[in-house]
Amino acid sequence: MYIIIAGAGAVGGGLAQRMMENKYDVVVIDEDEDICDRLYARIGAVVINGDATQIETLQEAGIEKADVLVALMGDDSDNIACGILAKSFNVPKIMVGMRNPAYEDAYKLAGVTSILRIADLLTNEIVMEIEQPEVRKVMNIGGEKGKIFMVVIPKKAKVAGKNVESITKNSKFPSQCVFIAVYRSKKGTISFPRGDQIIDEGDEVFLIAPTDDIEKTADFLTAK
Repeated sequence: MYIIIAGAGAVGGGLAQRMMENKYDVVVIDEDEDICDRLYARIGAVVINGDATQIETLQEAGIEKADVLVALMGDDSDNIACGILAKSFNVPKIMVGMRNPAYEDAYKLAGVTSILRIADLLTNEIVMEIEQPEVRKVMNIGGEKGKIFMVVIPKKAKVAGKNVESITKNSKFPSQCVFIAVYRSKKGTISFPRGDQIIDEGDEVFLIAPTDDIEKTADFLTAK
């Protein structure tokens, strides 16, 4: 996966480091030369000192082959401009850190695929948004120790057609993860599952689990 991060601040720099640790190709853009130098010295990332709202800078970063662009600059208007340019290059996934909620409609019109509220930005949440787009955090439990989260069951998922009891008894399913509810969008119905509840493609499944088990749970439920 080829990822461009516009904005090398605390969140952007942390995201770049995490993505590199996960063996992705990462390019970071920032206008501040000192920030670029420090990030390169710290993690060895490919860093471009330039303006991510300029098409030439994005081309230098390899926008034509990008799978994901994450705009985390300090100004919403800059993030919007960057998102529009990324959209013109048909980047499949465009994510932005929104500072002012008044810009939300503008972001949507710009073709942004994921809007992250800057007050809630954590590197782990962005990583999950990139790697596990079927997963959405609902709320924290006990600080960051546990979470309620939602997983969309994709087409051809191995768990589709199986009941909750058989899923939870699988040795690869985290033992402390618990099903809370199932929303069936096709019918607009919600149920609070017991063991015999069948899980289908497209179901929005709500679960609670220790934070460390979320990725493993999501991988199991979305496996094809």
